[in-house]
Amino acid sequence: MTTTAPTADLTGWVRAPFTGGGRTHDCYEKGSGPGVVLIPELPGMTPEVLGFAQHLVDEGFTVVVPSPFGVPGKPMTGGYTLASVARVCVSAEFRAFAINAHRPITDFIRAVAVDLAARTPGKGVGVIGMCFTGGFALAAAVDDTVLASVISQPAAPFPISKARRLDATVSPDEFDRIAERANAGEVCALGLRFSEDSTVPRARFDTIKKRLGDAFEIIELDSSPGNPGGFSKGAHSVLTSEVRDIPGHPALVARQRAVAFLRERLAVPTRG
Repeated sequence: MTTTAPTADLTGWVRAPFTGGGRTHDCYEKGSGPGVVLIPELPGMTPEVLGFAQHLVDEGFTVVVPSPFGVPGKPMTGGYTLASVARVCVSAEFRAFAINAHRPITDFIRAVAVDLAARTPGKGVGVIGMCFTGGFALAAAVDDTVLASVISQPAAPFPISKARRLDATVSPDEFDRIAERANAGEVCALGLRFSEDSTVPRARFDTIKKRLGDAFEIIELDSSPGNPGGFSKGAHSVLTSEVRDIPGHPALVARQRAVAFLRERLAVPTRG
């Protein structure tokens, strides 16, 4: 039992530069079994992100965590987060405000997924994106090696207009390909958000749902005043900082569903 989110450090993670999609970033790898690419949320690979990554390793996955921003292992602070936000806002690699846009960083993520799929058992991999990187996991699903996308609180493009609130986080061509694969049963997606999270509008999930239908499962945690989980109105990080190791805790249940979803799609045996 704990009143804080699960955390971990970099112990045991193997770091190596990876080049793909015209870009090079360090990637951290650990575990065995089917592959999962876990893209960090802002500001980077915090102890909470590593806590989730370690949980996936413990659940029987080979996990690769790319590090396209931030300092791996550095705890989250207000100043650190603002610095990371400032960097991604001006970077053409991320296109933080663009709508109906292809984001160049997703070419790198897809290359990581293809490489991981070639080295791990099964027919493909899962990709998890969170916060600013939530939509990157959906964009990765244009590739046949991606069988499962977990889209947790996708905050890009930043929802400062109606068009951006409705944006599905991918380009029209990418969306067409993802919908084609979803309709053929080749890929499924899981979306997670808090009900009162204005940085992740429900309209974004509605846009995705209209195209992917039953292939897109939505989990919306109650963060309204007086909610039974005790979440604040500003609750945001479903799979990391809001998780508590308390049976029945809503964010823990959501994390459990995300793991089960990956097991189902990647055919990972359930651990006893």
